[in-house]
Amino acid sequence: MGALSKSAGSFIIDHPQDPYNKYLFHSFVESPDMKNIYDGNVVTDNLGNATVQLPDYFESLNIEFRYQLTVIGQFAQAIISEEISENTFKIKTDKPNVKVSWQVTGVRNDTYAKDKRIIPEVYKEPAMKGRLFYKPE
Repeated sequence: MGALSKSAGSFIIDHPQDPYNKYLFHSFVESPDMKNIYDGNVVTDNLGNATVQLPDYFESLNIEFRYQLTVIGQFAQAIISEEISENTFKIKTDKPNVKVSWQVTGVRNDTYAKDKRIIPEVYKEPAMKGRLFYKPE
């Protein structure tokens, strides 16, 4: 298996609300890093605590974790109270029973990714210097 390089990317699926008559187009999430994205929702307990379980392979596959939290339905504060360890992390809110939407990203750390890191900025080869990869019409 190799790498695919492209200027943009999208996928097409049958539209979920009218699958026999419409398509739905979405674009890929793009980054200079080889990122994996995980997300979900959790409700904190009566003490404002919640534990998020990630897939068993999470720490084997990922490094350089990033966290995002959004409180839903009320004004409350939410923090990552314990960072990822043993494929779980903990959230703490200043109120009980708070719904929190979370997202964690990690940079791939598998053998292929370590061997084939993307170099985001490179000089054009001589044949392409002075030319545009994509020229608008």
